[in-house]
Parts: sequence; C-alpha cells; structure tokens
Amino acid sequence: MDSPQPKKSGLNLPAGMAERSLRLESSSGSFRAISSLSSPSKTSTCSDRFIPCRSSSRLHTFGLIEKGSPVKEGANEAYSRLLKSELFGSDFGSFSPAGSQGQGSPMSPSKNMLRFKTEHSTPNSPSIFGQDAGYSSETSTPPKPPRKVPKTPHKVLDAPSLQDDFYLNLVDWSSQNTLAVGLGTCVYLWSASNCKVTKLCDLGPNDGVCSVQWTREGSYISIGTNLGQVQIWDGSQCKKVRTMGGHQTRTGVLSWNSRVLASGSRDRNILQHDLRVSSEFVNKLVGHKSEVCGLKWSNDDRELASGGNDNQLLVWNQHSQQPVLRLTEHTAAVKAIAWSPHQSGLLASGGGTADRCIRFWNTANGHQLECVDTGSQVCNLAWSKNVNELVSTHGYSQNQIMVWKYPSMGKVATLTGHTMRVLYLAMSPDGQTIVTGAGDETLRFWNIFPSMKTQTPVRDTGLWSLGRTQIR
Repeated sequence: MDSPQPKKSGLNLPAGMAERSLRLESSSGSFRAISSLSSPSKTSTCSDRFIPCRSSSRLHTFGLIEKGSPVKEGANEAYSRLLKSELFGSDFGSFSPAGSQGQGSPMSPSKNMLRFKTEHSTPNSPSIFGQDAGYSSETSTPPKPPRKVPKTPHKVLDAPSLQDDFYLNLVDWSSQNTLAVGLGTCVYLWSASNCKVTKLCDLGPNDGVCSVQWTREGSYISIGTNLGQVQIWDGSQCKKVRTMGGHQTRTGVLSWNSRVLASGSRDRNILQHDLRVSSEFVNKLVGHKSEVCGLKWSNDDRELASGGNDNQLLVWNQHSQQPVLRLTEHTAAVKAIAWSPHQSGLLASGGGTADRCIRFWNTANGHQLECVDTGSQVCNLAWSKNVNELVSTHGYSQNQIMVWKYPSMGKVATLTGHTMRVLYLAMSPDGQTIVTGAGDETLRFWNIFPSMKTQTPVRDTGLWSLGRTQIR
C-alpha cells in the first residue's frame, strides 16, 4: 500500500527552507482578538497581512450612511444602494443607521461614538437645499431685531429747586400736552407744543408744593401742599377753583379717577374728594401705619392701590372702608405703583432701597405673579399704553431708567444721564415720550416707546432743540 503523500504547500519555497520556519507564531489572546473582529460567517485564517472586514468596521458611526434625500428619494434610491454595495461591499447595506437593529453587525455600537455630524438641524441652521431643515419657508421667519431706543435725552430742561425727596410727586403731564412741575413754593406749566412756560401759582413763604396731578381731561390740576391742603386750579385760566382740607400734614401724593380725587398724606390717611359735593372729603381710608407715598386708581376706576412707608401695598375697592388686599412682600417703602392698561387686575409695584424689586400682582386673588430684583431703589413705574412694556426709574445706586418687556421682563434699554436718583416720572399723552426729574435739578425727555399705529421708534424731527432750556 502506498504511503500518504504529504500535503503540498501553497508557497514556493527556496530549496533547503522549511515551511515551518515561516509560520507566524501568535499568542492565543492576540489570535482571539483578531478573530473576534471578523465576520461570524467567515473563518479567520492566520496570514502574513491583515485585511479588514467591512462588516465589522462600523462605518455607519461616522455618518456615512445617509437617509435618502427627500428631493431625490424616488429617483435615486436604487442607484444609491447599488453604488454603496459596489464601493463598500454587500455587507455594508445590512447595517441599520441606528446601530441597534442591524443584522450584519456583530455588536451594537454606541450611537454617539465618534460622530462628526449632528443628527438634527436647528431652526436657524440652513440645510443643503437652501431652506431651514424641518421647517417650511412659509412658517419659518427670521427673529425680529430688538427695538432700538435712543440712549440720550432729546431735550433737557433746567428745573431749579426741584427737591430730592423720595416721598414727593412733583411732575405730571396732562392729556392736553402740558407739563406741570412743582418747584419750591411754585407750580410752573410748560407747553410741549410751543415750549411756553407759565407760572401757575405761588403758595407763599409758609407753604410748599408736595404733589401735582392733572385730571384725566387735562383741564384742571390738583396741588398737594406742605400744610395738608388740596387745591384745585384751572390750568388754562391760571385760577384757583377750590381748596380742600382734611389732612394734618403734607399731602405728598394725588390720584384722579373719572370723578374722585384721592390724596395720601404723611398723617397715614387717604382721603377721597368729590368736587360735586360741598364737603371737603367724601371718604376716609385708614390702613397704613406710616406715610402714604404711592397712590393709583385702576383704569376702570374700580380699585385704588396705595403704597406706604410701612412697606405695605394695599388695594381698596370703591365702597370699602378696609383694604380688600394687604400685600406685605416688599421690604421697603412702596412708592412706585402702576396698573396695566392691557390686562385687567394686573398691578406692578416697586420697593425702595432695602427691597429693589418690581413685583407683579393679580388683584383678583392677591397672588404674586413675578418678582424681579432690579439692583437699585425703585422710584417710579409707568406702563406703556402702546406696547406691553413698562418703564422704571431708579435711585441708589445707579440712578438709571430701565425699559422692560412684559411678561418676559427682558431689558429693552437702560438709560443713564441723571446724577442723582430719578424721583419723578411722567408720560406724554401719545405714550411715546417720558420725562424724568431728579434732585440734580434737571428734567430730561426720552423717546422710548413706539407709536400705537406704526409700532416703530419715533424719530426726533427737530421740533425740540437738543439745547438746554430753563423751565422758569
């Protein structure tokens, strides 16, 4: 019987060289590591070079597998499959893009491993097709640029003897476009139409002006005095109509509704005056434990909000003798009060130096809606009737004017220029311009709100000079 022939080697070896000398001696651990990367359907063999297997290369983790283009999906789908199969092998197409359901993959690689592209486009990132990915051209609109507010006042008036007293209210702007300013013992009227200055009255050496407030029609003006009186004057005739008493000491704040004038005093009381009756006051509200320094009727005349040096904010209705709401979250005097003209029952209030916060209230249930720390004493608040924004003026320590967007309370603008705390604030009848006053004895006019019709900033047409004018 013939002996078995030895198996012929597939290598052509030189004479005298044994095939055994060329055999690759690999450790079992290294062999296992290499074989584990190979396709389970093929048997790994040891060789003098390593040929990678595409089915185990995880090329899909580098974003090489793309979803079909929504534009060319029907036309090029078959061509794309054929091209990928020819370029990367038949096993490449068996991978799932998610890496978790692929049948040809020996393992499920991490979805985020070594990714070089983002999976989702942001609304503002353009796609390769020239439109925002995931958004139609009809629904996607570019963000509106922030409204520009002039950083400097367009007019400055000198106001000699304008007092630096947090508890006084010495500036008001009428619906007939006339500004009233209390300077010492006198009240001056400045017409915004022709810049004419008129001296309305002089209270004499024994008294002083503590507050001024126009009626809503703008024909009559009330004056609170240091002696506790409330005087009513005809603005066009410069003639005193009536004097009403009732307070024991200075009357620092006034507020008109359609028919009734409310006055607040250092004697801690609030009096309601009706010019149609002969008595000096028709109602007396007792609730504060210190001087009343803030007072505002709601736009529908149904509620009266009052703030005091006792850190309290009280809300009264038309017929109550006791406050219907007593809000005590402020930690300093509450002078700044403003009712929203856009939402019924929405009240804003600001606290003094120890508080520095603007708080928003729902007066229907007494809940605090929001609280914003402004960083400095809040002296005044006023709501724009043209847009849902409000302006605040501040004292220690920055003496700034701030415009806020409601309800986000994003800062629209921060204005500076006064060298002392901005204690006085009034708004023009068109709602576009504010005037601010301070103990630096200046009145500054700022264009901060757009008009109601155009919703665009008002441009300075040169009607008012940028020069400095004296109010008296």
